Amino acid sequence: MRAAGIGFREAASLASLLDALARAGALEAGRVGLPAAKAAHPAARALEETGRRLVLIAPELLAAQETLTQSAASRAAYGAGSVAEASALAAAGSGARLTAPRAISADRLATAALAFSGDPS
Repeated sequence: MRAAGIGFREAASLASLLDALARAGALEAGRVGLPAAKAAHPAARALEETGRRLVLIAPELLAAQETLTQSAASRAAYGAGSVAEASALAAAGSGARLTAPRAISADRLATAALAFSGDPS
C-alpha cells in the first residue's frame, strides 16, 4: 500500500499541500495521513474534496514513527522528527518504509512524504 503524509502550518492553503505532495512524488496518492489535530483545517478539508482519503493520525502514533528527517519544531509539537514522514508511515500501515525524506512546498508552509508497505511495485 502507498500513502502520503502531510504536515503544514496554519497559513497553508490547498495549493501549499498540493505543491508539497507533487514535490514528494505523492500527488497521485489517494490516501493521505495527517495529524488528527489538523482535520478541521480548511486546507485539509479542501484536500479531501479533491477525492483523497484523509487518514487522521493520533499523536501517540505519530510519535512512535522513526523518521528520516529530524525537525526540532516537529519534535516539540508532535513528538515526531517529521510530521509528514510520520504521517505517511502511519497511514501506509505496518512495516511501511519511506521512499525519500519529506519534501517542502515552495512557500515553505507544507511538507509531504510518501511511504509504502508490502511490495512497492
